Amino acid sequence: MALVCGTFAWGQAAKPPKQPKVKSKGELEMVQALFNAPDPDARVKAADALLVKYADTDFKSIALMLAAMSYQQKGDVEKMIVYAERTIEVDPNNFQCLGMLASAIAQRTREFDLDREEKLGQVEKYAHKVMDLMKVVQKPNPTVSDEQWEAAKKDMTAQAHESLGVGWVARKKYDAAIAELKLALESSSAPDPSTQVRLGLVYNLAGKYDDALPLLDKVINTVNVDPRVKQYAQAEKVRALQGKGAIPKAGAQTSKPAAANAPATPAAPATAPAPAQPETKKP
Repeated sequence: MALVCGTFAWGQAAKPPKQPKVKSKGELEMVQALFNAPDPDARVKAADALLVKYADTDFKSIALMLAAMSYQQKGDVEKMIVYAERTIEVDPNNFQCLGMLASAIAQRTREFDLDREEKLGQVEKYAHKVMDLMKVVQKPNPTVSDEQWEAAKKDMTAQAHESLGVGWVARKKYDAAIAELKLALESSSAPDPSTQVRLGLVYNLAGKYDDALPLLDKVINTVNVDPRVKQYAQAEKVRALQGKGAIPKAGAQTSKPAAANAPATPAAPATAPAPAQPETKKP
């Protein structure tokens, strides 16, 4: 499930957000460097530099969030979690980071982890908070269209349901996982093929091969789906056919099927309309 990114999430959820302001020319230059960073590494460096030199900046939660998202783009989940947790310490209603945390923790939790229930409790807390926020949060950036904002809210809600579904897989509660993944597909702005593959995977785990096959075929036959997602779909189709006895297991592909609570595809880079330009205030 692709994450909704950008600086949507500051201020109180049910009120128009207060726009952050810079307090000096030096701070303005560092904030602009953060927003204009050409790649994730440069963005992390700019965020850290801003937070070191201007610890009381109004842009603290935004800088931390952008650093978290940059680490997500780099595939560094450990550091993404660190920066996302720092973000919600400053801004408890930052739904992007709440969503990222729910997804990352769910995907990294396994059936026999000693702290499984503690971690899944975090997933549930973060995911339900995202869904609650989506019911009341107002559009904080006037440059974002109403259509974009509604799509963003749907996708954040879908991501929360998917995180809950992955958590149920770790508990081997497949019917509950299926219900949440179906909600993820129903609530998103457009069906996500990686979520469809994950649902097909859980159908297989539950022995519901006849439910898995049409869903997996749909992904395989859809144009412009990421080849990696199609590869996972094909592997799960073989698994379903084996389960039905339609093909012998000895003749199956040698590649391993996707792990039960691994993402169907690497997390997509987050994109969204840029924030409004920082407002300058004289020092």
